[in-house]
Parts: sequence; C-alpha cells; structure tokens
Amino acid sequence: MKGSVQELVIISGKGGTGKTSIAASFAALADKVVLADCDVDAADLYLILTPEVKRREVFRSGRRAAIRQSDCAKCGECATLCRFDAVRRLERRDGTVAYAINPTACEGCGVCVRFCPRQAIDFPEQMCGEWLVSDTRFGPMVHARLGIAAENSGKLVSVVRSEARQVAKARGLDSVLIDGSPGIGCPVIASLTGANLALVVTEPTVSGEHDLERVLQLTKHFGIPAVVCVNKWDLNAILTERIERTARTHGAAVANRVRYDKAVTSAQIRAQAVVERDSEAADDVRALWRNVVDIGSNHDIRL
Repeated sequence: MKGSVQELVIISGKGGTGKTSIAASFAALADKVVLADCDVDAADLYLILTPEVKRREVFRSGRRAAIRQSDCAKCGECATLCRFDAVRRLERRDGTVAYAINPTACEGCGVCVRFCPRQAIDFPEQMCGEWLVSDTRFGPMVHARLGIAAENSGKLVSVVRSEARQVAKARGLDSVLIDGSPGIGCPVIASLTGANLALVVTEPTVSGEHDLERVLQLTKHFGIPAVVCVNKWDLNAILTERIERTARTHGAAVANRVRYDKAVTSAQIRAQAVVERDSEAADDVRALWRNVVDIGSNHDIRL
C-alpha cells in the first residue's frame, strides 16, 4: 500500500461508548494525519478539537416536489399517484380547490413530476447541510453539519471522507483518522467501506455486547480487519471478558481495555483529549494506540 492514504475508522455499535473521546486522543497521538468527523448526524469531535474553519461548502442532496400554482390545472392526478400522501387537497374560502406538496411527507420519488399533465411541478435539489475543512491543534480536519431532519447522511459521510483523502494527498500526509457513525446503518457503512482498519469501541453492557457482534459482522462482510476496545471495562469485568471472547470468535483482535476514569470528563470540560492530561485512562489510551499501530503494521497499514 505504499504511496496510498491509509484510513483508520473508529466505530461503535451504539452511541455513548466513548468512540469520539478515543478518536480525539488518537488525533493527539498520531503523526501526519487528517481527521474526518463522519458522525454527521451528531458531530461533536469539534467540541474537543475547537477547529478553525478555513473552508465551508454547501451540501445538496435529494429532491422535493413543489407545485407551481400558476400552472396547476387542479386535476388532482398528483394526489392520486402519490403513495406517501404528501399531496394535500386544499379548499379555499372562495370555493376553489388547490393542491400543495407537504415537504415533510414528500419522499422525493418524482412520480408526480413525471406524470403531471401540465408539467407544473418543480423538483429542486435540497440544501441538506454543509461540510467544512478546518485546522486544529492536531492537524487538518474535515467535518460536517447535517441540517435538522435532513436525510442522505450516508452521502455526506462519503463527501467528508473523500475530501479528507484529498487534503491528505495535497499536504503530503499519510493517514486519515475517521470518527465514524455509531450503529450499523447507511452512515456507518459509508464511514467503513474501503477503510484499511476498524477500531470498534464497546462498553461492558448487554447492549454493548449485542451491538458489537452486529458491527463485527459488518466489518467481516466488507473484509476490513477489526480490533476491539472495551471502554470503562472495570464497571463489569466479567462481561468484559465475555465480550473479548466474542470479539476473538469473530476474528477481531482485542487491542486493549480502557478503565473508567473521571479524568476523561474533566478533560472534556476543558475541551481536551484525555491524553493531554495525566491519568490512568490516558495511559490506557496510549497503550491502545500503540497496539492498534502494531496490529495495523501486521496488515501492511501505516498509522
């Protein structure tokens, strides 16, 4: 893989496992890396890294129908064809009838646009959010903000990753560190597909164990090597051991454990990664980073 940009993606089967906290610490420990915050539905890596925005771009994706009342024949064909009940029949005070699209219910399928006999329905592309290129104290970062109730988060994740790779190549950097989305849905798949290595962060709970298995099935499906970290492991040592056995059963290496430590919260309050302060959890995360780098090198991955 000489000459290519390497991608390490940090993901979790559920939110709240400490994925972003570890991503911020890895950003502090890594060398020659571009950061990509791909948790676009609930981005919060910026809270720790306090980025200085250098470039801002509008993200457009998906379409919504809109009836031009001046051209509408009031035939109601659009209401008949719409399978999402997005077309409303409005009765005006003067007794006339009008039809309008409910933008919240519209799925953007375009059927009404295609079959309108008067071609009176516009179908503009929607502004769904924005993506940004910023500088942080740990290097360049590409991140995004998805609009309220906006869709196409998977496509926005792909945009963020693509731009992060371009920034890495332009600046002669070797790696992209991705803070991925939680879960196993479209934004997670977009965060994960084509990455060189995945670090799955979980917690010692029943739901954490269950969701870890789903994520490992996903990484296996895409043929991506995976390593596992149990965060706050000392809250349930027995379950931690069971989770680690489960990880190995699925072919994933156990990189390290990170203990529960109030220093993590203390660092976050000060907009710091935990490794920027002295603590036992910081030592765990440093060891985790070293192990991930070593495991990556076994797969010819430079981090």
